[in-house]
Amino acid sequence: MFNKKSPLYSILNNKCPSCHEGNFFVTSNHYDLKKFGALNDRCPVCNEDFRREPGYYYGATYVSYGLTVLFGISLFLLLCVVFSLDTVPFIITLSVFLVALLPIFFRFSRIIWIHMFVKYKEFKKN
Repeated sequence: MFNKKSPLYSILNNKCPSCHEGNFFVTSNHYDLKKFGALNDRCPVCNEDFRREPGYYYGATYVSYGLTVLFGISLFLLLCVVFSLDTVPFIITLSVFLVALLPIFFRFSRIIWIHMFVKYKEFKKN
């Protein structure tokens, strides 16, 4: 779908921001609630450090906030403007969707955050 060198490829497939090959998270299942937020310490392919300094991923909360607001506005426009739904059903629908999508937003916000600071490097295997 996307070029393997594209950051969008790496973000959508939860891959290392440096080599776009190694897995960023321990498990690929977003809904494995015991391990959905567990990161690999290092990339198994290029050895990029994912564990940065303490508090590094606090900045990902801003990305998560942006994703949540974007989703909320999109859902509002769809349900309230296009389908003329009332406010209460919209709030209930939004709440259900946000709880269901929490692991996905959490993961995307972390991987987008690290992509802001780590650039792609062509990695050659031995």
